[in-house]
Amino acid sequence: MKVLMFGWEFPPHISGGLGTACFGLTRGLAKTNTDIIFVVPKVWGDEDNNDVRLVNASDEVILFKDTFYHDFWKRMTYLEVGVRLIPYLSPEEYERLTDLTEHDRTDIEDSVFASSFKFSGTYGKDLMQEVARYAVVAAKLAREQQFDVIHAHDWMTYPAGIAAKEVSGKPLVVHVHATEFDRSGEHVNQQVYDMEREGMLAADRVICVSNLTRDIVINRYGIDPNKVVTVHNGVMPRPNDANAYARNLPEKIVTFLGRITFQKGPDYFVEAANKVMKRDPLARFVMAGSGDMLHKMIRRVAQLRISDRFHFAGFLREAEVDRMFAISDVYVMPSVSEPFGISPLEAMRSNVPVIISKQSGVAEVLHHAVKIDFWDIDAMADAIYALLHYKGISQMFAQMGKQEVESLQWDHAAEKVKAVYNSLM
Repeated sequence: MKVLMFGWEFPPHISGGLGTACFGLTRGLAKTNTDIIFVVPKVWGDEDNNDVRLVNASDEVILFKDTFYHDFWKRMTYLEVGVRLIPYLSPEEYERLTDLTEHDRTDIEDSVFASSFKFSGTYGKDLMQEVARYAVVAAKLAREQQFDVIHAHDWMTYPAGIAAKEVSGKPLVVHVHATEFDRSGEHVNQQVYDMEREGMLAADRVICVSNLTRDIVINRYGIDPNKVVTVHNGVMPRPNDANAYARNLPEKIVTFLGRITFQKGPDYFVEAANKVMKRDPLARFVMAGSGDMLHKMIRRVAQLRISDRFHFAGFLREAEVDRMFAISDVYVMPSVSEPFGISPLEAMRSNVPVIISKQSGVAEVLHHAVKIDFWDIDAMADAIYALLHYKGISQMFAQMGKQEVESLQWDHAAEKVKAVYNSLM
């Protein structure tokens, strides 16, 4: 079986769990004799492509004079993905055309020349433009490549998945790693929500990373429950060299690792840290990651006068994550709304006891983790203090957690995804 797969990031160039999940899933699928053509906006050259064939969307040339693209242009306009779909223009030409309230279709088509668009591969201010152009590239690839199933990861690639289905007639699977309700609460970006829903409606199957996410997809997006399935994420085996990291620290370290955004609950972690520090003068707290709440968290730590024992580590790469867990005594994931949450599994494979919010998808599959409500900072502080000071409890969670995570491998998730593919054949 051959799969045309669309993703927005691939290790080592990732911003969070999406790229990690794509990497783990593709490695697992490779063991099931599944060939994967994995399309990303930009290939950097240092990716591990042993198990996939990476396609760089930035290298694809669109000959817009081809009548195929004329017809497809009309279909893409009909899809209403929320931006003006004007691919491969110079910045000046793009601005000139998009400044018009309405423009003649011939003017657009005649002005577009054969070219390739250099995607940034990031999530910057031009993201919507890149999403639209990426969909046009997807149509070209769907026209040229041979494959059996289309698989699109998260909302940025849903228009691409729809485009590939329109061109090829092949079944479409969309993978929901997060929803706009997870990222923004009730203050959703309507444009993103509409793109998510359009992708789910067009899909033949919708894969969700947890039952929590499945319920959101069914109830908040109105998707037929019969085509929505849950496949929980997994974790990669621990690197052999992870044991080489030395600790040599007298203090106990409590770690938060993730995007410093509303969704991840960093403010609750800071407040719990303040309570623990009042009881334990040797405890140190580390917040690793970046995000729009970072400066707010720095100001709050300074306001609480705990900055001498509260450290901001910035965004950590794969090897740095392993090193961080190697020196951690407790890992906390206080997410407000977490579709799954791979980082607790990564901590557990490193023998670190974890505290997770009940509002996370990973809570559905973990039994040897302390579970608290994200808003209950007293319970969070008590759990942290207990794991730092009661050796028997800490060792039990670390040992049992390590055993539990052994069964949560990407190979198992890949087998379930392969079964979804087979159901569409």
